[in-house]
Amino acid sequence: QVQLAESGGGLVQPRGSLRLSCAASGSIFSINAMDWYRQAPGKQRELVEHISIDGITKYKDSVEGRFTIPRDNAKNTVYLQMNSLKPEDTAVYYCYANLVPSGSRLSRGYWGQGTQITVSS
Repeated sequence: QVQLAESGGGLVQPRGSLRLSCAASGSIFSINAMDWYRQAPGKQRELVEHISIDGITKYKDSVEGRFTIPRDNAKNTVYLQMNSLKPEDTAVYYCYANLVPSGSRLSRGYWGQGTQITVSS
């Protein structure tokens, strides 16, 4: 069984920094891509950052230059490094992985449990 475990959320002041981590564990054959999404109150869930198996990244326009998505392939872990945080970054952040479970030929998506980020003074 595959699980995504997130950590690192909390309260941070504007212009501060925070780093989230997402570790995929279980019976995994390969990981195609890992993403970070966020959902603010009353809004739809939106893609924040994406990194593919070959290291290609995509960013939401409003976070480019402030957020990065480092990864540790050996640990099946991806991070969300958030700098220069703004109040509008407040949301629940979710990790998502598109991967192939062991014993399967097909990829499928898995979600983390979500972690709250609040940017406020």
